[in-house]
Amino acid sequence: MPCRPIPRILPPPVIYLLFVGLAWGLHALLPVPLPDNDWTHWAGWGLIDAGLVLMLLTVLQMAWQRTTVNPYGTPARLLEEGPFRLSRNPIYLADTLVYAGIALLLASLWPWLLLPALILCMNRTVIRHEEALLTELFGDAYRAYQSRVRRWI
Repeated sequence: MPCRPIPRILPPPVIYLLFVGLAWGLHALLPVPLPDNDWTHWAGWGLIDAGLVLMLLTVLQMAWQRTTVNPYGTPARLLEEGPFRLSRNPIYLADTLVYAGIALLLASLWPWLLLPALILCMNRTVIRHEEALLTELFGDAYRAYQSRVRRWI
């Protein structure tokens, strides 16, 4: 196996936190409020809970299959079971659910306006790197998996 250089990409949780921080900062400078009520609080916490549960199930699946959770590590096998049946990136989907929950709790338009840029950033940096590595490691099996399972949902 060729020696791959370590990518110079921020860890995914840091990327999500930077976007949350940017949204919070923009809201402090130029508030664009959205409804802030019991419904948005319940929905926000529900999305956070759903994201955390999906993340936990995915991490457990990866541990059970003895492969790395580290997006810059070398996976031991191609996972197609559990959460990976519905999304090629269930942890990033979970991160996005948590982000959406935080967006509701912030009661600001800014996180929603930044969400497309966040998804684009993840697709063009982290996910592009991971897909290249998985294609290199698993070849046709990964390409077949890509044709069956969407990147996000």
